Amino acid sequence: MSSTTAKSDSVALITGASSGMGKDIALRLISKGYAVYGAARRIERMKDIEAAGGTALSVDVADAASVVAAIDRIIAERGRIDVLINNAGYGQFGALEDVPIEVGRRQMEVNLIGAAHVTQLVLPHMRARKFGKIINISSTGGKVASPLGGWYHASKFALEGYSDSLRNEVRPFGVDVIVIEPGGIETEWGGIAEDEAERYSGKGPYADLVVKMRRAMSGLGKMPSPRVVSDLIVRALETKRPRTRYHAGRLAGPILFMRRWLSDRAMDRLIMLALR
Repeated sequence: MSSTTAKSDSVALITGASSGMGKDIALRLISKGYAVYGAARRIERMKDIEAAGGTALSVDVADAASVVAAIDRIIAERGRIDVLINNAGYGQFGALEDVPIEVGRRQMEVNLIGAAHVTQLVLPHMRARKFGKIINISSTGGKVASPLGGWYHASKFALEGYSDSLRNEVRPFGVDVIVIEPGGIETEWGGIAEDEAERYSGKGPYADLVVKMRRAMSGLGKMPSPRVVSDLIVRALETKRPRTRYHAGRLAGPILFMRRWLSDRAMDRLIMLALR
């Protein structure tokens, strides 16, 4: 889709649009002329999307009924969905020994199964028109795993594999699948991850690791704006043959470079060195 074809009848659905990257992406695509539907649990936090000309939908991607209702509404109103951006997600942190299984299951339901369900419902409409762009927001944490983030990393590693399978299945139908791998970005994500680590592992055998994690994250300084991610998405949408993966954000390039070339043991040493 070139910039000359991005107009009001190009319909984009963005999950997790109430804050951070999702909201920035939604506002950016509205400014580019897309008919944007922002979906999130906290619909009251999407008033600026509505003010800009978008539509806010109350959706919990882990609630199948709300997902079905949202897709049905968009198709009824627009007859199509050209772009799906699976952005909804959060970071469930805490030592794997400590985090209750039902809490870990919720992480997988939101970060992986939720995205898969939205995709499954959107795909028949894209195939019918022989066009579509599915953008899955992963993370450098989908390639490199740190202590205390096991459930989060599991969900993002899985999303990466899911995206690779999907890409080859739907390519013959004119549908592109693109993975975005952000590094550090200025969002609510870091604070939530730290609080969850403290909740489940702030006391007990992993407490020292939680202290080290907080210190390491505070040492990263100010993070780049979500704008760097929306820049990538605009680039991918305006390119006739988009890349399969894009990355941006604090340390994204170095982390992915090291993961590609270093052994597991060498990566382990670097990760633990950062948590001294």
